[in-house]
Amino acid sequence: MGGVWNFKDGVIRQADQGGQRKALVHLPSGEVVSSYSSLEQILRGLGWERYSSTGSELLQFHKHSSIDLISLPRDFSKFNSVHMYDIVVKNPNIFRVRDK
Repeated sequence: MGGVWNFKDGVIRQADQGGQRKALVHLPSGEVVSSYSSLEQILRGLGWERYSSTGSELLQFHKHSSIDLISLPRDFSKFNSVHMYDIVVKNPNIFRVRDK
């Protein structure tokens, strides 16, 4: 993952470069993921299952065939490029992150 990274308060994050927003694209359909319901439908088709986590700030998905876990903020407005790249790494050749 290229770009500018900031280190603050013990946490490293990718810098927001000029307000440039990113989009998660499902490559087989060409669809831009615009909601958790569409993302969850795609992930289920790939074998991911949603953990039931009541009262949590996170939505989490896991696969029985791996140790991978996808953790996303429950509020879609907080879904950012770090979460998108996590999905891309755990689902190679299925998703891509691009500039909006």
